[in-house]
Amino acid sequence: MTIWTDRTAERPISLTAPSGVDRAAHHRLDEAWLAAAWSHPSTRCFVVSGGQVLIDETPDGRTELVMTPSFEAPLTEAHRYFLGTDEDGVSYFALQKDSLPGRMDQSARPAGLREAGLLLSPRDAGLMVHAVGLENWQRTHRFCSRCGERTAIAAAGHIRRCPACGAEHYPRTDPAVIMAVIDDTDRILLGRQVHWPEGRFSTLAGFVEPGESIEQSVRREVQEEAGITVGPVEYVASQPWPFPSSLMLGFMARAVSTDITVDGDEIHEARWFSRDELSAAFDSGEVLPPYGISIAARLIELWYGKPLPTRSFV
Repeated sequence: MTIWTDRTAERPISLTAPSGVDRAAHHRLDEAWLAAAWSHPSTRCFVVSGGQVLIDETPDGRTELVMTPSFEAPLTEAHRYFLGTDEDGVSYFALQKDSLPGRMDQSARPAGLREAGLLLSPRDAGLMVHAVGLENWQRTHRFCSRCGERTAIAAAGHIRRCPACGAEHYPRTDPAVIMAVIDDTDRILLGRQVHWPEGRFSTLAGFVEPGESIEQSVRREVQEEAGITVGPVEYVASQPWPFPSSLMLGFMARAVSTDITVDGDEIHEARWFSRDELSAAFDSGEVLPPYGISIAARLIELWYGKPLPTRSFV
């Protein structure tokens, strides 16, 4: 049996590398501390809008979040989210706005997490994924699910409170499994969703259902989507995926059957690939590799034995 070696420590999955920022949750309810942190000259903030931020290229070729001192920040009402502090004592905030601010120098550009996550440093990527996750939740959970009253932001953006019934609502995270399925001849199963363009294949994935273990979810999703029965399941790593609110739990799974029957609802096509077949398909353009930001790419690499071809973000 193949022994899978988790290489995520030596080459971290995008959005999971240590950011160097302590989320400092104990400060979120301390309004005096938050006010002092916001007014400190070292504090930095950035705007998030519709899942996008401004990024800019530095003279030495790096890509950074466009951040400003808090005293230069655009005005906002309650949508100011505390993201944490670094080891130098710098505090970071995100400001949720209806649109991104303009830039006088015209060099910065808007970018979403799929693109920016590959370009930014671990610190900036960690700040961005935190901010995008909060913004997604804030925009879609403005009313109390118990009584319907409009809720108010609290805990520096991490809680919404209902003034009518007193309920507290917390950011939503939906667990989802994503798995590289391998058969006894060491082939990998890749599928193409119905709305994906021709040639785009990836690992199978799906949401964990209520009352279900993650291992049960892996087996159910593969059976439902491709008609394949799965035996042993091995956890590899996880990745925050705020599109809009998922936590991807990555697995290697061993197939005990190989006859494919796609569901036709989520998966349009599924195929078994040997390493040589997948390599040839990459070379010919028949199969497009997943974007490098995705844990899917890392799961495939774990089986493939080397990095996948790079794919530009377009």
